[in-house]
Amino acid sequence: MKKAVFPGSFDPITNGHLDIILRGLTLFDEIILAVGVNAEKKYMFSLEQRKAFLQETFKDEKKIKVSTYQGLTVDYCKKMKANFILRGLRNPADFEFEKAIAHTNRKLEKIETVFLLTSSGKSYISSSIVRDVIRNNGDYTSLVPSAVRI
Repeated sequence: MKKAVFPGSFDPITNGHLDIILRGLTLFDEIILAVGVNAEKKYMFSLEQRKAFLQETFKDEKKIKVSTYQGLTVDYCKKMKANFILRGLRNPADFEFEKAIAHTNRKLEKIETVFLLTSSGKSYISSSIVRDVIRNNGDYTSLVPSAVRI
């Protein structure tokens, strides 16, 4: 079974994430959406809200599991018996950042990272942009799945 972990803060999940996850379903038998917990990071949405957004968005998809984790992603992958990490790339800066992490993960645990380029119509979307639009009372509904439309 080809199992991948898609780690992230998902604060909140965006249509960019959705694009990568749905396309990843064609490559993997199971994708675990792993909501990372970082005590040093200030989130807009609680861990419970972020997890609920994912669960609602993928409630009808049997190949997707939603979980939370702390610590190294490779340790979580090992625990979940996942040999792959799924990541999306929007731009060259994403690639450089993710490449360094992928090399480190492969060195630590022989975990392969699979990169998918975000579809061109969604490459501008990021969680930080969505949070900024929400904070300023803008219309963010076209940027996120319906589960996030609060």
